[in-house]
Amino acid sequence: MVVYMHLIDLLRKMKFSLSINWVKTVYFNYKMFPIKVACKFPVFIYGKAKLLSLKGEIIINAPIKRGMIGFGQQYEMSRTSKGTAEILINGKMVFNGYFQFGKDYFIYIEENAYCELGHMSSIGSNGKLICVNHIMLGDFARLGYESQIIDTNFHQMIDTKTGEKLPMSSPIKIGNYNYIGSRVSIMSKTVTPSYCTIASNSLCNKNFSELEVNSLIGGIPAVLVRKNIKRDWEGENLRLLNHLKVK
Repeated sequence: MVVYMHLIDLLRKMKFSLSINWVKTVYFNYKMFPIKVACKFPVFIYGKAKLLSLKGEIIINAPIKRGMIGFGQQYEMSRTSKGTAEILINGKMVFNGYFQFGKDYFIYIEENAYCELGHMSSIGSNGKLICVNHIMLGDFARLGYESQIIDTNFHQMIDTKTGEKLPMSSPIKIGNYNYIGSRVSIMSKTVTPSYCTIASNSLCNKNFSELEVNSLIGGIPAVLVRKNIKRDWEGENLRLLNHLKVK
C-alpha cells in the first residue's frame, strides 16, 4: 500500500510538471524579476501562451513562493484548452499574494497603466483583463468563466450637443471577497464594496461603494438584487488554499 501511494504521488507530480510550459516559464521569470526572485520561479505558465510583450514591470508584495502566480492554471471544472492565451504587459502589475488565471486568458496592461491584484484572487478561463488606466482587485476577488474586466471603452465618444469629448477610461476598484459569476463584464467606473456578489451575465459600470457589505447585484446594467447574502468564504477557505497553492 505504501509503495502504491508513493507511485500515485510520483505520477501526480509528473503530470503536474508536464502541464507547465517550462521554456516560457523560465523566460518570463528571468525577464520580469531580479535573479534572486526569478530563481524561485514565483510565476508558472501552463500550456500554450503567446508572450506578446513584456516591457513592463511586475512587483510581488508578498513572500516569494514557487508557482504562486499561475497563468493558465488548472483550477476549474473544464480540462481542455484552446491554446489561445496571450500576455502583453507594458505597464505595472502588482500582485499582493497568490493569483490564478484560468485557461485561454487575454491580459493587456498598457504602458503607464497600473493593475493591482489581491491575494487569492483569480480570473477564470476565457477571461479578459484589459488595463489602460487603473484597475485594483481586492483579496479573494474571484471572477468566473468568460468574465472580463476592462477600464476603457476603446473609442473616443463625443457629446453631440456640446462637442465635449468624454473620458475614454476610468479606474476600477473591486473590493475584498467579491464573488463574481461567469460572463460578467466589469467596465470603467465600477467600484464594489467588500463581500459583494455579482450575478452571472451582469454588466457593471458604476460606483456601488455605498451598498452594504454582503450585497448581491446583477442585471444589465447591474442593480441591487438582495442584501445579507455572501459566499461561504470561511467554509471554503481551506479547500481553496489546498487546491490553488502549488506545493
